[in-house]
Amino acid sequence: MKKLYITLALILFVLVGCSPSIATTTAANQSLPKNQVSGNLRVYYLDVGQGDSTLIRTPKGQHILIDGGDNHKGDDVVDYLKQLGVKSLDAIIATHPDADHIGGLDTVIDAIPTKSVYAPRVSHTTNTYKDFLLAVKNRGLKIKATKTGLEIPLDGVNAKFIAPVGEYGKDLNAWSAVLKVTYKDTSFLFTGDAEARSEADMLKSPEILKVDVLKVGHHGSDTSTSQEFLNAVKPTYAVISAGKDNKYGHPKSAIINRLKKSKVTVYRTDTQGTITAVSDGSKIKFETMR
Repeated sequence: MKKLYITLALILFVLVGCSPSIATTTAANQSLPKNQVSGNLRVYYLDVGQGDSTLIRTPKGQHILIDGGDNHKGDDVVDYLKQLGVKSLDAIIATHPDADHIGGLDTVIDAIPTKSVYAPRVSHTTNTYKDFLLAVKNRGLKIKATKTGLEIPLDGVNAKFIAPVGEYGKDLNAWSAVLKVTYKDTSFLFTGDAEARSEADMLKSPEILKVDVLKVGHHGSDTSTSQEFLNAVKPTYAVISAGKDNKYGHPKSAIINRLKKSKVTVYRTDTQGTITAVSDGSKIKFETMR
């Protein structure tokens, strides 16, 4: 019987063309819902381990990808997108040059036609960042610099950057592009790795911060999501993208407790896999993979 199980496992390995652990992940990915109900906005917080990658699908079928996970996650992100029926991307946003956010973007750009790319006006010397720039160049695209007030042209959905607000030197996290997406009466905030310095600048215009769903900054690090920032955002839901048992201890217990005390419903990719938020313009429901 044991030999039979081993044989079946080897057959699965050959058919899928990857290790058993990756095969399991791919099988789970296949259950991602492809169908887009007319009038719904869908936000997929993709499970890319210790990193970030989020796909937004508008009611009109436009697609925006925010970050692409680490270098070894590029193929996984491409698989996610293909399983969701994504033929092209209207925009890619590289929130900042850290590898766990942009590492997979060169693979995505090489694989899927992309109309526009947005990133903050800050550079990095890593090969990961150079690979990203080369992929953009090879597609014949130019990077549009993110800054507060810049809008991404979409049909029926407002997508506006509210950070970076200022200049932050070599502080890459502070440069994070922060996007607010509004669909009718519902709204979402995507914060990259924005930390207290950036949050303080965004708090100078607190009236624009309130949203229904907060993508928690920096994987739930205690350098982000200050109480003042959380008080201004006033989310009903929060999503944290982090890897299971990661070496950084993300998300930090202080942040989880802060969110709970503020009566925010928390979703986590490290415990629930890919998380999908579905908005019909008036209410939001969530779907999880696990």
